[in-house]
Amino acid sequence: MANEQDSHSTSFFGHPRGLATLFFTEMWERFSYYGMRAILVLFMVDAINTGGLGLDDKTATAIYGLYTMFVYLLALPGGWLADKFMGLRNAIWYGGIIIAAGHFSMAIPTDQTFYLGLVLIVIGTGFLKPNISSIVGGLYSDDEPARRDAGFSIFYMGINIGAFIAPIATGWLGEGINWHYGFGLAGVGMVLGLVQYKLTENYLGDIGTKPEQLDDPEKQAKRHSRIKYALWIIGTALTLFIGLVMSGVITIDPVAIADASGVTIFGLVIAYFVYVFVAEELTTDQKKKIGVIAALFVFSAIFWSGFEQAGSSLNLFAERYTDREMFGWLMPASWLQSVNAFFIITLAPVFGWLWVWLAKRSLEPSTPVKFALGLIFLGVGFLVMMFASYYVVEGNQVLPTWLIMTYLFHTIGELCLSPVGLSAVTKLAPKKLVGQMMGIWFMSIAFGNLIAGRVAGQFNQEDIAADPSLLPDLFWIIVITTVGGGLVMLLLSKPIRKLMGNVR
Repeated sequence: MANEQDSHSTSFFGHPRGLATLFFTEMWERFSYYGMRAILVLFMVDAINTGGLGLDDKTATAIYGLYTMFVYLLALPGGWLADKFMGLRNAIWYGGIIIAAGHFSMAIPTDQTFYLGLVLIVIGTGFLKPNISSIVGGLYSDDEPARRDAGFSIFYMGINIGAFIAPIATGWLGEGINWHYGFGLAGVGMVLGLVQYKLTENYLGDIGTKPEQLDDPEKQAKRHSRIKYALWIIGTALTLFIGLVMSGVITIDPVAIADASGVTIFGLVIAYFVYVFVAEELTTDQKKKIGVIAALFVFSAIFWSGFEQAGSSLNLFAERYTDREMFGWLMPASWLQSVNAFFIITLAPVFGWLWVWLAKRSLEPSTPVKFALGLIFLGVGFLVMMFASYYVVEGNQVLPTWLIMTYLFHTIGELCLSPVGLSAVTKLAPKKLVGQMMGIWFMSIAFGNLIAGRVAGQFNQEDIAADPSLLPDLFWIIVITTVGGGLVMLLLSKPIRKLMGNVR
């Protein structure tokens, strides 16, 4: 809990000064993440003689899917370790250092350091990402929920400012000069975030400085010792495994691992929901609400499996089939990765106003309807790409405006579904299961990211060159899946709404 002085300070847009510390830390962390993400697949599929890894599309997008999946999955143990062992502030600091080390590792032009860098970024993000948001909430007292919501809105703007400028900077450097310079610039961004975090950390007061303390000091010491011992074992095993892979003793198949991971995640989620219904002492009303969360998991995964095509299949489409020449200069394909963040920055306030305006007139759509709209808008965006593909089939390159229009529809879909789903899970879950249900929500995003990578692998350049009609057909399959999912959700909206009970 923030102290009274910090909570009522108005030195940052009417909010506590500590919000600025977190705002810029997150902005630079997102700069590093989205900057690297914008050029990741393009680098992996680029030919070896021009500085890339020379991977085929299926392998590259499988690696991309695994990477983005683990970014979300490791947020769960990262948050738990911060709460129980190291404290939120330390988790952010050390997480940022590990992220920067990962980017600088990728800046070294060897295959081994590239994969090592991905592992380090995943681990670091798992520590930093969930815990910085927790500290934002700690800046406000319990009796100012509206001010807290406004603070999160400002914080969210920092995320998207970083996501907007990152592809422009790293794309220009990575695509235009050297891929590894782009990865290095992403690391510089994280270092800038860490420097300002440490210099202004005092504005956070004592929020997040200590982990959760048990009443019994002896039990506290035993828990600390067990966690430390477990971390040593996990760290040693991971280091040994990475060493064996980098030395070539162990070879891995990213496509096979991605397929196995998808089956594993889905199986674990089903087993977890069965466990909750059978083993947890829940009322009938609570079971109904958990059933709603299970339904939201499925439709959320479908949404993210389409939305996260941005960094993979749509990025490859921009690089291969889009006319990016302007005034004799070739625009980097990765620059189009900034479009979504731009639309978020401009449209988020509009949607915030729209939901309030509709609510005052009792016209605001229910949570299931908003989910359905999110999926349908996502599908409309891919419908745009399907029509653009017909020009490609005829042997033409298309203007970037096709992708810009697609990202506009995808952003509208994101604003309908993403914040609504997050809020719904916190309200539907029984208090004793809120943390676990939030973990399930993140698993739906992780699962969707993994599927996105596997779907993107079907956009194989050689297959499309042999049969160009494959391109619109693939987009049409995504349209059917996403719009179909939205229509199913619309049909189920009234029954789901009843199961939600008093939750709006």
